[in-house]
Amino acid sequence: MPLALTGARIFDGTHMLEGRAVVVENGRIIALPQERDLGAGIKRRALAGLLAPGFIDVQVNGGGGIMFNDARNVEGLRTMAAAHRKYGTTGLLPTFITDTRGKMAEAVEATRAALSMRLPGILGIHVEGPFINPARKGVHNAAFMRPMEEADLDILTSLKEGRTLVTLAPECNSMEFIARLAAAGVLICAGHTASDYDTMMEAFRYGLRGFTHLYNAMPPLAGREPGPVGAALDNRDAWCGIIVDGHHVSDASLRLAIAAKGTERMMLVTDAMAVTGTDMRTFDLHGRTIYRKEGRLSTEDGTLAGSDLDMACAVRNGVERLGLGLPDVLRMASLVPAAFLRLDHELGRIAPGYRADLVLLDEGLHVQDTWIGGEASP
Repeated sequence: MPLALTGARIFDGTHMLEGRAVVVENGRIIALPQERDLGAGIKRRALAGLLAPGFIDVQVNGGGGIMFNDARNVEGLRTMAAAHRKYGTTGLLPTFITDTRGKMAEAVEATRAALSMRLPGILGIHVEGPFINPARKGVHNAAFMRPMEEADLDILTSLKEGRTLVTLAPECNSMEFIARLAAAGVLICAGHTASDYDTMMEAFRYGLRGFTHLYNAMPPLAGREPGPVGAALDNRDAWCGIIVDGHHVSDASLRLAIAAKGTERMMLVTDAMAVTGTDMRTFDLHGRTIYRKEGRLSTEDGTLAGSDLDMACAVRNGVERLGLGLPDVLRMASLVPAAFLRLDHELGRIAPGYRADLVLLDEGLHVQDTWIGGEASP
């Protein structure tokens, strides 16, 4: 039986709507009629607040107390997805960071199993490293870093369902491999890179699509050396993930990037770690202790290690810290990443035919409920 969600203000991905209902059937949105036009026989659920497209996070390293690198199985993915769903994330790419080839293959297999069983929230996989530059390693383990090889290409192009995103350093890898990944439908982002501007622009011609956590783990923009940041801002087609937590990048630098590019290709990401949805104060990463303090995750020497951020907080920060309009921020959390993933034909909007992945927010932009494929939170 169709279900009509009523009473909430609706952001449909483009406009704010009043007095409408969202009618859901078989996991899809089938209509947005005026509430007064709903028939008497339809099942209804009354809501209060703002109903928006569910958030999509393309960079999630962990959550619910576990890291994907350490829990490369369906149960690990279930735990992560459930932890992030509480903060409005209805679709995510579990992110496997720099490690061995064998573990990378296991992570891909776990994702394949999760996709085949339609595990709620899992859209594919993000492989961040090991094909990155040790000079910009951040908290990644340099012992595992290396250029991409044929065996890696086989693994990275093996997932035929869902989306595969690979973060690499273009200067450390063959342009031929970048082209072959792109031809196979893999999404490619530059990250943990020391590339110069010209190399980055060449990589775009071979299939590079965007940038992982813009500004972080890359050289700063300079007058005579624009580097990766300059390439990102100079290329209107480049997609950029940004971490809006007040620790990774200054608010002013983010506002400048958005002023240069607009919001249309800027995606909110969390780069979240195991602590999301828990009260953990420390966790282990490749044998190093990561400390959680005042909204910041770092090693003992102060190196940032992912973020203590969830998507609802990122949305609030976009409005409160960056001064952006709420519609723009909601798009940066839903429709923009959906378009980056080439899923904007079914995700990122509240419109007939779209999947009923939804988030209900209160006036303070805190999550009240979520739906994935029309199913409300457990």
